[in-house]
Amino acid sequence: METWIIYAIISMIFAGITSILAKFGLQNINADLGLGIRTATIFILVSILVFSTDKLKDLPQITSKQFILLVLSGLTTTISWVYYYRAMKDGPVSYIASIDKASILITLLLSFVLLKEPVTPKIILGGTLIFIGLVVLVWK
Repeated sequence: METWIIYAIISMIFAGITSILAKFGLQNINADLGLGIRTATIFILVSILVFSTDKLKDLPQITSKQFILLVLSGLTTTISWVYYYRAMKDGPVSYIASIDKASILITLLLSFVLLKEPVTPKIILGGTLIFIGLVVLVWK
């Protein structure tokens, strides 16, 4: 199995655990405060990772375009997380996480259009099944 697949599986597992921990952690506090605590924790841990390893050696290689794109990615992540936590505070985690994870449909579309990744029948079928699953989950 390729390393990136193992990383993706680990990410999937911890993302699922994250939603449950967040739901419990948001009891009796504001969603934005909960997100602030989570984000501060992430910042500290990632900073330790970057500074304790040799990751800073790539810093001179970053172009202004890459820097702007990474900042924009941080901005879109922030917007996503703010609204995810606000939804998580008030709604059922099973629905919210499912809707959030359906973002893969946007990722697929953008990967085809902007990254020129191949559109295969397998990807179309998988995306269609994700969309159908989303509709089934949120249909009232």
